[in-house]
Amino acid sequence: MKYHVVTLGCQMNMSDSERVISVLEEAGYQWTDNEEEAGVIGILACSVRQKAIDKVYSRIHKWNKWKNNKNLVTFISGCILPDDHEKFLKLFDITFQMKDLPELPKMISSYGITTPTHLNVGIDPHNENIEDFWNVQPHYQSKFEAFIPIQNGCDKFCTYCAVPYTRGREVSRPSKDIIAEVALLVAQGYKSITLLGQNVNSYGLDKKGEELTFPQLLREIGELGKRMNKEFWLYFTSPHPRDMTDEVIEVIAVYPVLGKQIHLPMQSGDDKVLMRMNRKHNMEKYRHIVETIRRILPQATLFTDVIVGFTGETEEQFENTRKAFHEFKFNMSYTAIYSSRPGATSHRWVDDVPLEEKKRRLHQLTEDLRKHNLPYNQSLIGQAVRVLVRGEDRKEGFLTSYTEGKLTIRFACTDKSMIGQFADIKITSASDFSLEGELVEVAASC
Repeated sequence: MKYHVVTLGCQMNMSDSERVISVLEEAGYQWTDNEEEAGVIGILACSVRQKAIDKVYSRIHKWNKWKNNKNLVTFISGCILPDDHEKFLKLFDITFQMKDLPELPKMISSYGITTPTHLNVGIDPHNENIEDFWNVQPHYQSKFEAFIPIQNGCDKFCTYCAVPYTRGREVSRPSKDIIAEVALLVAQGYKSITLLGQNVNSYGLDKKGEELTFPQLLREIGELGKRMNKEFWLYFTSPHPRDMTDEVIEVIAVYPVLGKQIHLPMQSGDDKVLMRMNRKHNMEKYRHIVETIRRILPQATLFTDVIVGFTGETEEQFENTRKAFHEFKFNMSYTAIYSSRPGATSHRWVDDVPLEEKKRRLHQLTEDLRKHNLPYNQSLIGQAVRVLVRGEDRKEGFLTSYTEGKLTIRFACTDKSMIGQFADIKITSASDFSLEGELVEVAASC
């Protein structure tokens, strides 16, 4: 029987989907790109944003209509709030939590078994037996880039966030398993590896004295890179400013395999908004981290996450976020319009910033980002940089790549064998969000 899986949301859901695919393949199901050919269709959902949930309803209504003319089993899992989960029980044939993934083939064969979410019990239902899920060998979707989950859940309880209610409290994966997975991927020739977690730099804090801390884990991977003597870049996402220590930055500076790119979510540049968000850090703390990065890792790029239009955000408070953009000069910002989610604390508050105003603030921050990106990118013109070639570019006759700092560079070449390989590119031109260059050593086929 053929199957199809739709993945929505963040890189964690993308990583989870690789394990879903592995379990289904092991059970004898065959992947199809065409939903209409599938006898089993699943979706990994995300309750963090309303837009993602709207996509779930659109899909399942279409799939349920197909059942009038064919045999079809549907399932759903992922990062789902209890309220959404209860609604999906009536729409999907199977609902399950990721910890129960190894049982998915049995659920399909039994058809209709569900595992509803139950909260307020002694054992966190999201993380009971979570190691059974981690022990599933993922079916990596790329031959040169991979994502490795190192923890599940979050203890921060930001007032806008659904994650503690969809994935439970923080649980760290055994470091020996993480290091073994990194070693396996490097031995197989993977060039880019990303450690994933809702709050990676709190890794190990739930097992104090029994497990490595996050900087210790990075150090072990750095030493592994030295021993294996293979070129690769290791990244992590996403850290929380409260738990970001100088030691993490110092370790990254020591080891060449630890990618010189830091993703540091700010969410707002105003202390009062951060307090309402329950972010547990202020701008003084954030500023110290950025100053430490600039001092110890001056070559590192800096990415961030920002929410505009959070409940009660005034124009003055938004202007403080703009000031932070001018001060820190981020290389990239993943900026989102605030959307209230049932179950999160802020859902009880009035969403009092009009949508049009939220859109205006989003546009303004994008323009601010462009303003600071262009001079930085132009300063790179003439430099030769190491890149990882990722695929064909939208511009015909070009390939696309990214630097160690995850800046996008395209270059003229039609040799697809270069995809997944490192190369040296001399930067010849720059725009606000991309760069263009030429191979330092031109291959004959380019």
